[in-house]
Amino acid sequence: MELSEPILIRVGHSPDADDAFMFYGLAQGRIPTGRYQFQHQLADIETLNRWALEGRLELTALSVHAYAYVADRYWLCPCGASVGDGYGPILVAKSSLSFDALRRAVIAVPGTMTTAYLTLCLYLGREFRPVIVPFDKIIPAVQEEAYGAEPVQAGLVIHEGQLTYAQHGLHLLEDLGRWWQAQTGLPLPLGVNGVRKDLGPETAAQVCRLLRESIRYGLEHREEALEYALGFARGLARPQADRFVGMYVNHWTLDLGAQGRQAVQELLRRGWQAGIIPRPVQPEWVDLE
Repeated sequence: MELSEPILIRVGHSPDADDAFMFYGLAQGRIPTGRYQFQHQLADIETLNRWALEGRLELTALSVHAYAYVADRYWLCPCGASVGDGYGPILVAKSSLSFDALRRAVIAVPGTMTTAYLTLCLYLGREFRPVIVPFDKIIPAVQEEAYGAEPVQAGLVIHEGQLTYAQHGLHLLEDLGRWWQAQTGLPLPLGVNGVRKDLGPETAAQVCRLLRESIRYGLEHREEALEYALGFARGLARPQADRFVGMYVNHWTLDLGAQGRQAVQELLRRGWQAGIIPRPVQPEWVDLE
């Protein structure tokens, strides 16, 4: 391959404010990428997880849970993670429900490959009945106590709904990121970025470095990147969007570090021990040194 020949990197991420902020530098040409050409494909996280089963994209946002099923195809980037540091996906309902009632409830979930779902299974066990609902339809489903013909008694809320649920008259039953931290002393790693192994170690490392530069650009040019991210904030006011971005694009996103990597390993280990993940998984990380 000639050194000047462009390399296409199809990159997948969610159409929400934190991912938009993270990828702003790449999406808007704010950082030089050399011969790498990034083509962005936006989809909800469960769709991205399913695409990863096929190895469709060279670089993709992934749920940590989904990584267990694609570890043969993808390495993990040590940057680009969304981590709940004492907070995370939340369980909400129209009225208070006991823990025992929740364990028997019908719960709207944003997908069975999401980390939110894995953490919910660790929290409740697996007696509850999940109903898969697009993440942005979960709050309305809980309000209506139905999704189509399916009854809904509670909902597992991700993304900006973590900040807005009370505006919709819903009650917080549990913050799973807070629960996880109390159980383990670790933050809850929700999303990661995977880079396809067939790119080879050198190209994979360069792609991850460019992702890290995009994250750094956003953090160093916060107002500019936030203005772009507001276009993906689904009605959040600027202060709420700023808060939400700060929750999930921060020092953990620049570099998971030893504790963040330990948290990924522990979540996968507990998922396997609970019988949710079918086999033990040892994360393989791209080396950026």
